[in-house]
Amino acid sequence: MREAMPKAPRGRRIRVLIAKVGLDGHDVGARVVARGLLDAGMEVIYTGLRRTPEEVVRAAIEEDVDWIGVSTLSGAHMTLLPKLRRLLDEQGASDIRILAGGIVPQEDIPALTDKAVARVFLSGTPIAEIVDYLLGQTAHA
Repeated sequence: MREAMPKAPRGRRIRVLIAKVGLDGHDVGARVVARGLLDAGMEVIYTGLRRTPEEVVRAAIEEDVDWIGVSTLSGAHMTLLPKLRRLLDEQGASDIRILAGGIVPQEDIPALTDKAVARVFLSGTPIAEIVDYLLGQTAHA
């Protein structure tokens, strides 16, 4: 029997947009996370490969998501993630929060969490840890 669906503050299921921003063409991790979030009862929208920050922000606003999860392996995280945050804020969507996952050097994490993202999950993080974080953070929003 399935547990109760996780709820967002607005009384609906938590909605997460999973994105691959920039030229990175490897999406296995993004698909694994998307499937794990679906299995946990969240609504997931996957944008596909090679999206621009503008495309991701537009989709996030149109889909009325709570979170954007960005899978990054290309090394462009210090440029692309702050740009996503800036675009969301400029569009009046500062309530949409960003997660990052994949290959991010430890030394870059403090700068990212200070300016752009709520949390960075490194490659190999168990899906349950991501689900627990989303449930906890969304409940406090």
